Amino acid sequence: MKHAIVAYKGSIHNAVEENGALRLASGQLVSENDVVWLPPVTSQTIFALGLNYADHAAELSFNAPKEPLVFLKGPNTIIGHNSESVRPDDVTFMHYECELAVVIGKSGKNIKQEDAYDYVSGYTVCNDYAIRDYLENYYRPNLRVKNRDSLTPLGPWLVDKEDITNPMDLAIKTYVNGKLVQLGSTKDMIFSIPVLIEYLSSIMTLNENDIILTGTPKGSVDTKVGDHVVTEIEGIGALHNTIIASPVAVKS
Repeated sequence: MKHAIVAYKGSIHNAVEENGALRLASGQLVSENDVVWLPPVTSQTIFALGLNYADHAAELSFNAPKEPLVFLKGPNTIIGHNSESVRPDDVTFMHYECELAVVIGKSGKNIKQEDAYDYVSGYTVCNDYAIRDYLENYYRPNLRVKNRDSLTPLGPWLVDKEDITNPMDLAIKTYVNGKLVQLGSTKDMIFSIPVLIEYLSSIMTLNENDIILTGTPKGSVDTKVGDHVVTEIEGIGALHNTIIASPVAVKS
């Protein structure tokens, strides 16, 4: 089943996909175009993987890591489907990153790989924009690269894990203004979902609604104000996002 969180007529609703429409928890059926899409998960800790695809590491002129390269993201970065991301005025290179997002369903510590999927509730799509200007060392990406407000669209759906036969073999695509610019597969991850869950839970407890952003394949190009970006993962959904300029400060 595909789950969503939306705003409709001034209220926030849990919803599920039904024949191309949204069935609200109240039972009302509404059009996908009549709602404001919110992130499908109220996230807790957000783990992000760097260089988890060898081709993307090569694209950035870095060596593939020998163990998972993990950094954390703040909740201020997360926005929903059909939302707008602000490109800061002072940057010259801001690129999308289509990523499979793994949502944790229950708490666990020291989880073994063979049990990892027992702790997953489902999957969603993430577009984890990066500001390349400040990428001094991808092994330790700083706040200016990966923690900007509005630069992590998430959604539109949270898809139950039972509906995804093999999350390690899903096509990944990104379109900018309708042009295919990124094509890959989750089968090319260096560190698989079970490996990542075992690794992270050996360091700290994983909790319900923690999110693991599993990295992106090659194909990252600069995006500009006005670009419409669609990040899509097979069986999970297509996440739409538009890039806008920084708001102009109004003098009082």
